[in-house]
Amino acid sequence: MASTALILGATGGFGGEMAKALHAHGWQIRALNRNPKAAARQMADMPFIDWVKGDAMRASDVRAAAEGVDVIVHGVNPPGYRNWAGTVVPMLDNTIAAAKAVGARIAFPGTVYNYGSDAFPAIREDSPQKPKTKKGKLRVEMERRLRIASEEGVPVLILRAGDFFGGRNAGNNWFAQGLVKPGKKLRSVAYPGPHHVGHNWAYLPDMAETMTRLLLRAGELPRFAPFNFGGHWLEQGMEMVDAIRYAARVPHAPVKRLPWFALTLLSPFVETFREMREMRYLWKQPLRLDNSKLVAFLGHEPHTSLDIAVRTTLADLGCIEPASPLIANASSPLIAKGSV
Repeated sequence: MASTALILGATGGFGGEMAKALHAHGWQIRALNRNPKAAARQMADMPFIDWVKGDAMRASDVRAAAEGVDVIVHGVNPPGYRNWAGTVVPMLDNTIAAAKAVGARIAFPGTVYNYGSDAFPAIREDSPQKPKTKKGKLRVEMERRLRIASEEGVPVLILRAGDFFGGRNAGNNWFAQGLVKPGKKLRSVAYPGPHHVGHNWAYLPDMAETMTRLLLRAGELPRFAPFNFGGHWLEQGMEMVDAIRYAARVPHAPVKRLPWFALTLLSPFVETFREMREMRYLWKQPLRLDNSKLVAFLGHEPHTSLDIAVRTTLADLGCIEPASPLIANASSPLIAKGSV
């Protein structure tokens, strides 16, 4: 029988890409949503998803949806960084309780928020997690609970990545909210940090394919299995700006500074701006995820070239015309892959 995955956050960027990647490898996909009919319409190109009505904040809903599944993909986050403190830990607790009850593995996308500058510039799986921000401390607490759950018999897989971009529903990230304006033709690019400082990006289709390949070899994983996803490491932050301008065919589009001062002034009134401002330190210093453990285990990391990944992302965001079928197919991590 095919394995079954329950995805929390399937209408989001990571969750949606996990649904596609797992389905491509023969998995059955179930997804929890407060409004399954609306979610099915939104995800009409994924008719294979079995939508279940429920709320990730309600333990009984998660437990019922998890009946008979092999993996719970915990890809749910509050939109726009809103109310992290009140939602992310309770939702994870519900996932852990459900996984314990049904004997499922938890697949969890990790972030670099866990780290303070003492761990820079190269992050390994065992690097110390001493965050300076509230959001970072919440992420550390979430992973602490996952480790405890693993010691109590719940297998846990964590794939840590840099800033997300790409994926059909990936609008809740720095690329879409900070660098470009979704739905508008590209006329300029904003950049949050110094142009010469390196930055780690994670193309979500590649990340989802990587997580799926790890799950396909779950029998070889330890009970608690953290891996770093290398993604796109850009030695100069401006490389992403240049890739965006090249993909949009406006190579001389002006580059603007992200208005941190305005974000600071408005942060008491706009929670999204307050959360974004807290992450500014990640743009001031280079932070690179060391994926040598992942490459040693899988043999390579699925990798789409930056130009194709950026072009596909801009098309999905409505900033440029959709890519041709040839380019769209080439962007699949099943086709465009290589060692990183």
